[in-house]
Parts: sequence; C-alpha cells; structure tokens
Amino acid sequence: MTIAAHPPGISDVAPGRLDAATLKANFADLHPPLRRHEAQVEAERCYFCFDAPCQSACPTSIDIPLFIRQIAAGNREGAAKTIFDANIMGGMCARVCPTETLCEEACVREAAEGKPVAIGLLQRYATDAIIDSGKSPYTRGAPTGKRVAIVGAGPAGLACAHALAVAGAESTIFEARDKPGGLNEYGVAAYKTVDGFAAKEAAFILSIGGVKVHYGAALGTDIRLDDLRRDYDAVFLGLGLGATNKLGLPREDELENVIDAVDYIARLRQAKNLAALPVGRRVVVIGGGMTAIDVAVQSKKLGAHSVTMVYRRGPEQMKASRFERELAQTNGVVIRCWARPVSLEGHAGALSGVVFEDTHEHEGVLASPGSVFRVEADMLFTAIGQRGTSEALGGAQIELKNDRIVVDAERRTTLKGVWAGGDCVFGGKDLTVSAVEDGKQAARSIVATLGVASA
Repeated sequence: MTIAAHPPGISDVAPGRLDAATLKANFADLHPPLRRHEAQVEAERCYFCFDAPCQSACPTSIDIPLFIRQIAAGNREGAAKTIFDANIMGGMCARVCPTETLCEEACVREAAEGKPVAIGLLQRYATDAIIDSGKSPYTRGAPTGKRVAIVGAGPAGLACAHALAVAGAESTIFEARDKPGGLNEYGVAAYKTVDGFAAKEAAFILSIGGVKVHYGAALGTDIRLDDLRRDYDAVFLGLGLGATNKLGLPREDELENVIDAVDYIARLRQAKNLAALPVGRRVVVIGGGMTAIDVAVQSKKLGAHSVTMVYRRGPEQMKASRFERELAQTNGVVIRCWARPVSLEGHAGALSGVVFEDTHEHEGVLASPGSVFRVEADMLFTAIGQRGTSEALGGAQIELKNDRIVVDAERRTTLKGVWAGGDCVFGGKDLTVSAVEDGKQAARSIVATLGVASA
C-alpha cells in the first residue's frame, strides 16, 4: 500500500482510515476460545498440585487444580461453578487478567518447561458456557430485611452485590454511567472483550435478583454519602477513579487532539461504527501502563500510520506486563523509554508535535541530561494514571492516603458503616480480579456485621 506524503506540521486526524473488513479483522478476539478437544488436552497437562502455587498467586484464590480436573473429567459446568464461587467475574478475568504474571507465572510447568498450563483460556472455556446460557447457578438467599447501598457498578460493586444477594441482603447500586461493568465496559481494549461480553457478564451477575441499579447517579452530585448512611444499613464504595492526571504542560488544554486515553477508549468501546472514529496519522502515547498499551495498539488497529509510546523510565518499571509490551510491538507500536515530554507544539490550534527530553535515574530520582528530541504528532494520548475524587465524599471523615480511601483487611473504612474496594482504595492493584476480591471480602464483612447468614 502506498502512503501519500503528508506536509509536516499540518494536523491529520480523520475517520475511516481502514475499510470495514480490515477493522473487523483487527478487532477480532485476541485469544480465540478453546474448542472442547483443545481444552481436554490442555487440562491434562496440569499436575493438579497439592498446595498449588497457581492458586496462591490468584488474588481471588480460585481452586485452579480442581476446576482444571473438572474440565479434564468433562464437567464443564462444575468447573465454572468452582470458578464463580471464588470469582463471580471469572469470565472477564479470564480475558483481561495478566495471567502471565499471576497464576501462569506460578505454574510448575512454567518453571520446568517455560510453557505454563493455559489457565486463563481454560477458565474462559469453563465460564463462557454458563454465561452464554444465561442461567445462573446461584439463587438469592432468603430476604433478611437488610439493605445495602453500593456506589459504582464496576467489578467491585457487582461482586459485592452478588455476594450480598446470595446471603439474602438487598442492595441498591448507584452508577454514574448508563451501563454497568465499570472499566470492563468502558476501559478495556475492544479486542480483549468482543461481542458485548462485559454487558453479558454484568447481566448474568445481576440475574440473581435482589439488586436494584440506578444509572446516572454520581456520588457527590446526584447522591450524598450522608444520605446513603442514613437510609441504608451499610454502604460500599466502589466508585473507581474518576479523575485523570494531567501532563502539566503549557497549551495542554488549548491544542486540539491532546486527549485523555481513558476517555478515548470509552468512546471506542461504545462506538457502533469504528470507521467513524477519528484517529491521527501520527499518534504519540505518553505512559507505561495498561491504558497506554491499550490505546496505542487500538490506534494502530484503527489505521494510524505511526504510533510511538513514550515512557519516562525503563521497561522494567512499566506497569504493563512483558506480554502486553510485546503485543504492542508486534502490532507496530514503537516504545521509547527514558524520556518525558517538556512541551507541545501546534499549528492553527491543533497539535503538531511533542518535544521530549531524555531522562535517566540518579540515586532513585529521575533526572535529565539536557538532550531533547521532537516527535511529530497529529494526536497525543495521555495515559499517566488516574486519581481519586475525594470531593465526592462530601467532606466525610474517611481516612485518605494519596487521594485514595484507606481500608482494613475486611475493606472497612474509618467511617462506621462504610466499606470500600476496587481502584478507589489505597494499596489496590488496579486489576479487575483484585476489585472482585475487594467486593467479595467487603460483602462477607458487611454480612457478619449486620448479623445475617454468611455470604
């Protein structure tokens, strides 16, 4: 394919860079599901270890040897139930968890052969059949009369609501957006969760009953924490991180096409027609985490001619796993480390380039030798982390650290009757699987505190 020359300094952001067939292929399932025979063969590779290291490495402590043994025995539904008992979002976690740094990295076969059992794919094989059927293996517990308010319909909130429903407590979820799922619905790369799976899984979780959801209800704007504490027996905060960090550079808010990566991914995920989504010909991404990888790869898949991802430190400090970095590189993304942005350039009000300075680490502190370089860019995505929105708490006496909520092992906050989990808590892992565990543990604590049957 011949690419026409483009005048330097002139912005080139446009939709429809690729035809529909190419876009469909580009955004196909990253890991196609295992067929029955493939699942059987893979399951039989497992040693079914006693005190299995893979189970210890799983934040939700799924009994991995048991569910794989059930697959090997042809009991797919039993395997799914084993997974869901520990992680009600086992279907999504099978798609988005960094298994290469969790359960699969701990696999005995990884240590012995460099090829772990494909735990993530086996987990997906087990859970997909149940979710596709639309029939939950769980029933709502006998009503206890206890009512819990949940802020946020993301992984933490949904997991908490489901566990409470099993225990017979009624919950009401207040969600700021118009769909459930949180970042699973709005923030994960589209090629990781195809065919509306996030919505399908949320519907599966909510099908147990005993859970009401109010959409368009944001804490601090539409609802107040004081009111929730007054009207409900307990409150769980799973509100995520509502604000994104800025570069702090001049013209950042003035130039066109300097875009928050989280917002762009949300637009992409909700787009009915990817060909209508504008993307730059020359894209620059600043950041080293999963969001940076996701927006960089998807920009390339949308038809960007060049995508350069720049991170201020080395690859070993990146939050994105080695697998994700390799995924970006094999999709044509150039990753440059040890550089940070110092200025933005523009032409006629639109971005035209980013100037970086080289960096290095001196006694643990990031420093610059003074050398600079310029990268032409039509579109710049910032993916340098999110922060909490403590103002939404309305001045409540909840201990915060680094703008995140401090909780104990039971996910209790310092405010009586209020629990929290997910990305909004201090010390969290910013992973779906960790958020699910927070919701599950908080529900157990709430149930014990309210004096109802165990969740």
